[in-house]
Amino acid sequence: MTRTFDSILAHACARAGLSTRHAVRVQVAENAIYRLRPGVIARVGRTGQAAVAIKEVRVARWLEHAGLPAARVLPDVDQPVDVDGAAVTFWRELPAHQPGDSVRVAEMLRRLHRLEPPTWFHLPSLAPFVRIRERVQAALIPAADRDWLLSYLDDLERRYAAGLPPGLAPTVVHGDAWVGNVVIDDTGTAWLVDLERFAVGPPEWDLVSTAVRFSSFGSLGAAEYSEFCRTYGHDVMSWDGYETLRDIRELRACSYMLQQATTNPAARAEAAMRVACLRGAAGPRPWSWSQIS
Repeated sequence: MTRTFDSILAHACARAGLSTRHAVRVQVAENAIYRLRPGVIARVGRTGQAAVAIKEVRVARWLEHAGLPAARVLPDVDQPVDVDGAAVTFWRELPAHQPGDSVRVAEMLRRLHRLEPPTWFHLPSLAPFVRIRERVQAALIPAADRDWLLSYLDDLERRYAAGLPPGLAPTVVHGDAWVGNVVIDDTGTAWLVDLERFAVGPPEWDLVSTAVRFSSFGSLGAAEYSEFCRTYGHDVMSWDGYETLRDIRELRACSYMLQQATTNPAARAEAAMRVACLRGAAGPRPWSWSQIS
């Protein structure tokens, strides 16, 4: 029997000794997010993502020990809790907050990239292509577009496997570092959230997330991008490996919108436009991609 998110949450909370009496579903996207009570958040993950949930819990505890403001797990709870293959984790609710800006992302990444990797658990190597193929294969698009995207993915995988040019020293990376994952509370404190993609790899991967907002998506101005580079201390666009990571980031962003379009009709035009951009049918960058949730 396939369990609903509510059923998974109920079983996990019972095992963790937590009540669902006042639970409210906050969001359903990649995960289902619930507020169990003021100050306590539960997240129900996708089936088969237990290893990722274990990593997230460990990363959160490591970052807390390192003094970096980030999502904090609920203490004194043995987690994640596995319910029929779905991992449930419990978190302390962040203060009221809003998305950050590119400068705060640069500040957070500068602090993160200076940390020594954890010694008490293993962080995997960066996996920049995770879930792209599955999203493209499941997309509601013409077969010709799907075939082209899969061929393009094959090419990018070969380019990445051939090795990147010399650059910054490998370090701990967030994996999805953008303004939505560096949030600012009412006191001005920045918090790092969404720890799912933490890995060890080229720090340029984190920097490219902001660079493509300027060079590819048209959502960041030249002055803002210059300030991002000045704050972090490096311009990833001057690196010979930039185009490879840029192209992967663009395809990731396209595949995410393709996934959204399978259940959200409002995302279908945006997904089709992104495919057209990658296929060279929409002119040169920047392409003015829109954010649809």
